[in-house]
Formats: sequence, C-alpha cells, structure tokens
Amino acid sequence: MNNTKIEFVVSHSTLLDDVLAGYRTLLGVDYDAYRNHCMRVFNFCCALAGESTAVEGKIAIAAVFHDLGIWTEKTFDYLIPSQLLARRYLEKSFKASWSKEIDAMIGEHHKLTRYRANPSWLVEPFRKADLIDLSGGLIRYRLPDDFVSDVLDAFPNAGFHKKLLALSIVRLKSHPFSPLPMMKW
Repeated sequence: MNNTKIEFVVSHSTLLDDVLAGYRTLLGVDYDAYRNHCMRVFNFCCALAGESTAVEGKIAIAAVFHDLGIWTEKTFDYLIPSQLLARRYLEKSFKASWSKEIDAMIGEHHKLTRYRANPSWLVEPFRKADLIDLSGGLIRYRLPDDFVSDVLDAFPNAGFHKKLLALSIVRLKSHPFSPLPMMKW
C-alpha cells in the first residue's frame, strides 16, 4: 500500500462538464453514471500524471469521449466512434494539435499491456486510470488507498458498471467470438 498523500479530489472540471452537457439528452438516464465514471477517470489520471493544468484539458476531453461511442452509435465496438467524436470536437475548438495524443488515449484505454509507443503522452496514465475505475479500486497503481476511496465515494458508480455488464452480455449473445471488441494486447 502506498501512503503518499494526494491533497484533494477534484470535484468538477468545467471543461469536462461543459463538453459532456452537450450529450445529456443522448445519455439520458445514464448521464450521472457516465459523468461520475468520467470524473473518476479524470481524478485518477491527473493523480497518475502529476498535477498540472497543462494536462488537465487533454485528460478532461479524453475522459468525456473515451466511451461515448457506446451511446452515440449504440454499439459496444465503440473505440473508433469515440475517437471520431473527440477529433471533431478538437477541430471545432481549435485544439487539433492534441488529436493524435487524445486519439491514442481513447484507442488504447483498454490495452491489457503497457502502452510504450510515446511515453511522453498521457496514454499510459489514462489506461491505468480507467482500469482503476473498472476494478472498483482493487487495482490502484500505487495511488494512495485513501485517495482512491475518496474518489470512489465522491463519484458513486450510479449503475455504470451494471450497464457495461448488461451491454457485455448482449454483445456476447450477438458476437460470441468477439464479445469484447475494445480490448487490445
């Protein structure tokens, strides 16, 4: 266990909330569950990457879009649709220079092995952050236990993982030889 103290949980991200608000109607009853997931990933990634306002914008944008293709395209094969949504957003907001890194953050966030292609990018901290959340904090990557618990308490699951499980079962029935298309080695 790591006893290093991280000072506080980020309770909101204006950028994350502003961008996600545009998808409130589409997300419907899943809005709070998805926002909480995004905020948990945001907090874990910021902690893993080291606090810096320079990276918070990239993390917020990647967090908003990383799973959004599930809802926009109604598919469990959502990485490419999520990347396309992020690219469109970045182009419209004059942040196209971030596209390659955020594209990799989204495209590799379910990679089972370490991302090594560009170690200066936020891909590996983002991948780890999503896995911390997916595991319910059982995997912590040396983040302090109290910090992980505080993030999980601040942003309740609200049925997010239950929704993913239901979608996994539907996908398994319709694609038994490709039940988890987002997973990568």
